[in-house]
Amino acid sequence: MRFNRMLLSTTLVIVALVVQVTVLARLQLPGAVPDLMLLTVLGLAFVYGNTSGALIGFGAGLLADLAPPADHAAGRYALVLCVIGYLAGLAKPENGQIKSATAPMVAVVAAAIGSTLLYAGVGALVGDTAARHVGIVNLLFTSALYDLLLAPFVVPVIMWLARRAENDPLADSQSGNNGADVASGWLASGTGLRIGSQRGGLRVKAARSRAARAGRIKGVKRL
Repeated sequence: MRFNRMLLSTTLVIVALVVQVTVLARLQLPGAVPDLMLLTVLGLAFVYGNTSGALIGFGAGLLADLAPPADHAAGRYALVLCVIGYLAGLAKPENGQIKSATAPMVAVVAAAIGSTLLYAGVGALVGDTAARHVGIVNLLFTSALYDLLLAPFVVPVIMWLARRAENDPLADSQSGNNGADVASGWLASGTGLRIGSQRGGLRVKAARSRAARAGRIKGVKRL
């Protein structure tokens, strides 16, 4: 990934993790907890694509696995978010902009349900039966509901920041300039004169040189 992608993704994931642990996890809501990390990964994957989405998801999940008060095996949530990030990245449009809100909302619900099922399935493989005590149906319903309510305030902001990071103004200005503009900039930097006046002066000099050359040619022909 590019440096600006890595910097923005790391910053957003850390902020999401801090808010997740310090605020959302202490709300004591019935059932599941609103998953801000999942929404952050979804927003980035919608813009960056499946490969970046998988990498961001794995890094975000691993960070959540290691952050206290984690009570599960390290790598469990990393696997979940890696799969979710990859699948969400497959829905990335060509220009990185989603015009309708229906598709992202459906993706949020599917990701919330899929991540809960995958997390519970991996937990069952390693002997974690906490999902059975809470009730898998209750977890699926509450996780989808909470993430769906939180998504309109998170996913569009994440996507906007990701697009801003992709459209770097400095990079755009450098790539958009052609050789003539660069040369004009070099000319203007040393004189303090406007480019228009310089071009006008060059045109006058060129016209005079052509007239002088034509006069010399006519004089030679007369001789």
